[in-house]
Formats: sequence, structure tokens, C-alpha cells
Amino acid sequence: MNALLERGARVRALVRDAGKSAAVALADRGVELVAGDAGDAASLDALFADVDAAFAMTTPLPGGTEHETATGISIADAAARAGVPHLVFSSVGGAERESGVPHFESKRRVEERIEALGIHHTFLRPVLFMDNLARYSTNVENAVVVVRMAMPGDVPLQIVAVRDIGIAAAAILLGGASVEGASVEIAGDSLTGSQIAEAIGGYADLPARYEALPLESVAAFGDMVAMYRWLTDTPAFQADFEASRALVPDLLDLPGWLAASGWHLGD
Repeated sequence: MNALLERGARVRALVRDAGKSAAVALADRGVELVAGDAGDAASLDALFADVDAAFAMTTPLPGGTEHETATGISIADAAARAGVPHLVFSSVGGAERESGVPHFESKRRVEERIEALGIHHTFLRPVLFMDNLARYSTNVENAVVVVRMAMPGDVPLQIVAVRDIGIAAAAILLGGASVEGASVEIAGDSLTGSQIAEAIGGYADLPARYEALPLESVAAFGDMVAMYRWLTDTPAFQADFEASRALVPDLLDLPGWLAASGWHLGD
């Protein structure tokens, strides 16, 4: 949304509560708000009325992957009813490659519905978010940066900044992108776990190390076992870096994201 507003686009957004501070902040920036729910047909009909293009993404939280798929199908059906000229759906890298990862497969079911409806669409498929990696997989212990994931430290992992997903989506929505009407897997960097630790440690000016966790250690976190097993079976993510840079000319690698985001210890 930031990227669209920065380029002067008129934006309409679906919000659950128009009175909440985040929604008010959007309205203050000129965003037209539609209060409702992504699973409610009337809300979606109001959202998509007379638009030039639409962007949608789904998440398995908090209702699980079946709820995610149902929500995405509701969005696709509403876009078809409204005759949306172009639907950009933010999915996930590898969604079409039978990953077996439940929260990837749920997004693929939405893609399939969009395809079946014949909507003019583009699938934007980002890889692992740098933002989540630096927040949930990174700690500072005894003045040492420690990165832990349930995969070997020498396996390359493709990652992307959330900021750049927004910029890519805006470029596609506003027209003229070569990937329009197709699909594109985007990433900003490809690093092993050990290289990720080194990059974060270098930015923080601290020693760093990577620790590979056993798969069993993430068994309690939804479908993380399936995801890390898939990530370890290279090549997992298969981003098009040339297309990514075409959509986002100042595409961020991990050191660039650390600097641009102002990441600091405790984030």
C-alpha cells in the first residue's frame, strides 16, 4: 500500500474496524476504507466495485489453512462477480510445485480457483521474508548473534524484504510490468544459514554463529517441519532475480534490508 500511495494511486482497503488507530492512519493518508471481512460477500462486493485492479493475500492465521483457502476463494469469487480487470494475488514461492507444505498448498488452492474462474491475474510468489527471519530466528546471547533454523547451515535460502513485495505488487498493479498475466517468484538475496548469521553479526558489529536445529524442535509450530524439510531439499525456492530487479530497481539484499529497516538488537 505504501508503494501505491507513493506513486499517487487511489487506494481502497478492506479493514475489520475503521475506528482502530491503524485504519485511521490509513484514512489520514487518503485511503478509502471499507469496513468488513474478507470472508463476507457483501464486504468484498463493496471493496471491488469499479476498481481498476485489486491486490489480495491470505494467511493461515488465525483460522488455519482450510480457513485461508476458503477466504481466498471468497476473494476470487467476488473479483469475478465484480469483473475486476486485473487481480494480483500474493501467494508463496513454490506454491505450484507440490511442496507438501500445508500453508503453501492452501495458497495454491486459491490460485487454482482464480485460474478456473478465468480472471485476468498475476501471481506474485515471494520467498521467505527477511523481516521474519531477523525477528524470529535471530537472538543475541552473551554478546553473540545466534541464528537458528531447522536446516543445515550450508543450504542456500532465498529471502526477500516485505517492503519489496509491496513495491513489486504496486509495479504490477499499475500496469506495464512484463510479468502481468503470468506468475513471478521474487527474492532479494540467497544466503546459507551461516552467511545469514555472518551478515547480521556484521551489521550489529558482534561475533555471530549459526546453529542448525533438529526438525523435532519446530514440531509444535504448525507445519514448520514440512516447510524446513522442503527448504532443505534444494532447489526449493526458485526465484527469478532478474524479474525481481525489474519490478524493484532498488531491490534489497540482506545487508541492505538491515540498514534500510534500522534493524537493531531486540527486534
